[in-house]
Amino acid sequence: MHKDSTQRASVLQHVSQNVRRLRHAADMSQTTLAEKSGVSRRMLVAIEAGEKNVSLTTLDRVAEALEVGFSDLIQAPDARDPSRINELAWTGTIPGSRAVLLSKAAASREVEQWEWCLQPGEIYPSEPDADGWSEQIYVFEGCLTVMLGEHAQNIAAGEFFMFASNQPHCYRNDGAVAARFVRNVVI
Repeated sequence: MHKDSTQRASVLQHVSQNVRRLRHAADMSQTTLAEKSGVSRRMLVAIEAGEKNVSLTTLDRVAEALEVGFSDLIQAPDARDPSRINELAWTGTIPGSRAVLLSKAAASREVEQWEWCLQPGEIYPSEPDADGWSEQIYVFEGCLTVMLGEHAQNIAAGEFFMFASNQPHCYRNDGAVAARFVRNVVI
């Protein structure tokens, strides 16, 4: 999770508080959580201290080990409406590229709704999700390229694309303007 310093501080604080609270609620030690998630104990100590930027993949693994949704880790602990998240979860290497988890809704397990912006030349690689997961993309500005393995799917403004996300995939902006899109992850 990369962010500018102001937003990074609040989200890292949320993650820190939530991981600690949820770990205690599950009656797990840091060592047990490390073993169950495959995340090192050293990384978990740093996350709980709010000192470590962490990848979205690492947070997914911690959430799965805690048997909670990804959004439960980044949402403000005192949020009144648990379906509204609105937290910056990722920024790219090029200023202006970002991913904001907007909300979640119940599905067979959960649906996450994200707002993304990739600046020209930005790439976001994603590891395969679990079997049964899918993604829904709606582009509202620019053009987005979704790579599914070696296959490129170009999605122009006003178009949408859905795919099973249990395969290697990435998002790319090959255009000259920012690509802005909504991404729903159906879990």
